[in-house]
Amino acid sequence: MTYASTGAASPKPQISESTRWKQLLVGVICMIATANIQYAWTLFVPEIQDEFGWSRANIQIAFTIFVLVQTWLAPIEGYFIDKFGPRLMVAFGALFIGAAWVINSQATTLMGFYFGAVVGGLGVGSIYATCINNAIKWFPDRRGLAVGLTAGGYGAGSAATILPIAAMIESQGFQHTFLFFGLLQGSLAFVAAWFLRAPQNVEVKLSTKIYQSTRDFTLKEALCTRLFWLMLVMFVLVVTGGMMAVAQLGVIAKDLGVKDFKVDLHFFVMAALPLALMLDRVMNGISRPLFGWISDHIGREKTMVIAFSLEGIGIIALGYFGSNPYAFLLLSGLVFLAWGEVYSLFSALAGDAFGTKHIGKIYGVLYTAKGIGALFVPIGNLIMEATGTWSTVLYTVATMDLIAAFLAFTVLRPVFAGHVAASKRQFVEEQGGRTQVPA
Repeated sequence: MTYASTGAASPKPQISESTRWKQLLVGVICMIATANIQYAWTLFVPEIQDEFGWSRANIQIAFTIFVLVQTWLAPIEGYFIDKFGPRLMVAFGALFIGAAWVINSQATTLMGFYFGAVVGGLGVGSIYATCINNAIKWFPDRRGLAVGLTAGGYGAGSAATILPIAAMIESQGFQHTFLFFGLLQGSLAFVAAWFLRAPQNVEVKLSTKIYQSTRDFTLKEALCTRLFWLMLVMFVLVVTGGMMAVAQLGVIAKDLGVKDFKVDLHFFVMAALPLALMLDRVMNGISRPLFGWISDHIGREKTMVIAFSLEGIGIIALGYFGSNPYAFLLLSGLVFLAWGEVYSLFSALAGDAFGTKHIGKIYGVLYTAKGIGALFVPIGNLIMEATGTWSTVLYTVATMDLIAAFLAFTVLRPVFAGHVAASKRQFVEEQGGRTQVPA
């Protein structure tokens, strides 16, 4: 068993601020190059449907497969991250994200798109897990902000390319768009991969503002704690609504009658859906570092209460007012602002609770919550078709968000405090009482 660098016996940290911020920047670049596979998918669905005549539900199975592969293989990817480090894992993922869209550009059957989803999920999972893992390790004292900036690269990474992708789809077709951006994104991530490295123990220090564990838990030990399973349940509750919004926003806009509405902002005129997608990516990207930074100062649990409540209220309002194009824009942006932080808060909390030596495997298992949430994406279509309205779906996921907020306030806080206190006692016992840990 190894322990976090803390207490009287620990060496004095020698932190190079420029080095770790450069590492963070490279991780963000890799995430930006990866984002379109998930966030631009909604632009391709109507075009694929028009070209081949398949049902929405069948096409969206590809999205579900992508997310399941991305998330449910994360524990295995975490093992290789902990073993081989970030450089090889990101380079491997870059080859696969490029190959995924090349496959999509040539696909003429549903099975072809499903295969592309498998390849893309493996590539994105490798890059995403590695970059989040690296941010957790480099910034234990600013973990929420660092992970938030890294995850924000994924959340907002497609903001600058939504309009070029939409324009290329319209002018040159979705097949050519898949091919061009697949090669571009894969090449960018592959080059950036070789600049990554993991920190040495003496290059980092713990936070003095929030509770953090003083020992490194193994995956088996983490799975034996109440805290881990509480975090997993809350993660599933919150991520489901956001996943549904990501995959279905274009379909929801079409069914609400606002997809092609021209929004006049005086400076320019744009259709409601592309504008909403662009704004949502920006809000999603802002959300992760913003709420991560807040959590570094007031704690992860309090921040979760604020964010999850805001998302639940925003989704309810979207279901009620979404047929108004301007309300659709504002409320979809609010939903993404309140949802995006889920990936910074839970990953930062995992590092706080379980240490960093085995965080690749531990957060890999926790991240499967996203895969569980993805199972509800096609179910959302079926519920909508059965009820004739998206309101039923939106109100359901809003309730899940509000339940997660309630759990964060009433259950997570005492469970996490008890976990940290127990880890400190165990740390002292395993050291034979030879060292003291911070209170």
